[in-house]
Amino acid sequence: MTRPVRVAIVGAGPAGIYAADALLKSEAAQDPGVSIDLFERMPAPFGLIRYGVAPDHPRIKGIVKALHQVLDKPQIRLFGNVDYPNDINLDDLRSFYDAVVFSTGADADRALDIPGIGLEGSYGAADFVSWYDGHPEVPRTWPLEAEKVAVLGVGNVALDVARILAKTADELLPTEIPANVYEGLKANKALEVHVFGRRGPAQAKFSPMELRELDHSPNIEVIVNPEDIDYDEGSIATRRENKQANMVASTLENWAIRDVGDRPHKLFLHFFESPVEVVGEDGRVTALRTERTELDGTGNVRGTGTFTDWDVQSVYRAVGYYSQELPKLPFDVVSGTVPHAEGRVLAGGEPMTSVYVTGWIKRGPVGLIGHTKGDANETVACLLEDHAAGRLPAPAEPGPDAVVDFLEQRGVRYTTREGWHRLDAHEQALGAEQGRERVKVVEREAMLDASGA
Repeated sequence: MTRPVRVAIVGAGPAGIYAADALLKSEAAQDPGVSIDLFERMPAPFGLIRYGVAPDHPRIKGIVKALHQVLDKPQIRLFGNVDYPNDINLDDLRSFYDAVVFSTGADADRALDIPGIGLEGSYGAADFVSWYDGHPEVPRTWPLEAEKVAVLGVGNVALDVARILAKTADELLPTEIPANVYEGLKANKALEVHVFGRRGPAQAKFSPMELRELDHSPNIEVIVNPEDIDYDEGSIATRRENKQANMVASTLENWAIRDVGDRPHKLFLHFFESPVEVVGEDGRVTALRTERTELDGTGNVRGTGTFTDWDVQSVYRAVGYYSQELPKLPFDVVSGTVPHAEGRVLAGGEPMTSVYVTGWIKRGPVGLIGHTKGDANETVACLLEDHAAGRLPAPAEPGPDAVVDFLEQRGVRYTTREGWHRLDAHEQALGAEQGRERVKVVEREAMLDASGA
């Protein structure tokens, strides 16, 4: 009898689980069958959904239900708290599996090369997101002494950071935020949050729904300067061709013409302001310097030579995520991705045998979570094509118990799908005690204990 195709997927976030789903829906799942093991360095699955989405976005977190349906399939096993490459490396994986798919995502901050970016009080958005989402590998406290804060970037991550900084801790208490995050946000002194974009309203990358949600808080006054509402031919074309861009621009226009209200926390959305320097004194942030820009007719902008120093005491850069380099795989440091051809990893321009990528490590941190499905389908199609063509050498130890024995011999304290369900139930029970849906467990050891690892 022909044995199932054995596939290891490194990274159990949406990208990895979508790849597993694509494998299960393929013809190979019927004959000869597929067997999938998901490896995740965190004790819990779901990656970006658990540690990259703001806690006050329950609709986005609803994607977890769909991911659960895939994760609970009998052909899939989860090995959580397993780190690549320290606990298991590429050579190890190749000895157990016909193919290895990397879906490790992007969780670091892309660099912003301007003077002063390294001053105390200057932070990466990804680090802040990890803190308020209760990531086990970040500090339990966050400095929130600044009364005036700048956020650089006009994407959804910038909106999340600005919104969390502008909301009160009590507004966020009904969510799953851990106790240390609630206590930290209670001490937050921010009264003004300024979001800066170097281009105009038509070029903002906000999702319309996320943008409108800013105005739903009874404590946040969203303010847009009417002078920042400007369009050129390129911008008009963008609005005409892109429904979401048009909706975003329309919302910003409406906010620009209304009277400023009396909500206690002010959130300013600034356009045509390009950050050029983080100004400091005695090693700490004291201001943000921007150059005023103007449209050039194509939707792009040019500098005007007019500079402004904004009185802020901290700066958060939300200019994009960046993937971590994976040992034994090639890496493009400019794009922060693994070179590939339709998901096949390329080393020196040639495909690496049996090694594939999907998700943000493949295409970069752009698009919404759902866009990752297309990546997964493309990668899986190539993997199965290579298998059908005999291009995937058989692993030395294809039996399903071989990798279990390997991890146990290494002394790796791994979690399983059943363990995740125990942790999930434990977090929900913690929430029920407080009249909340869930309270997230933060400490790694506590997660492992609750999982029965």
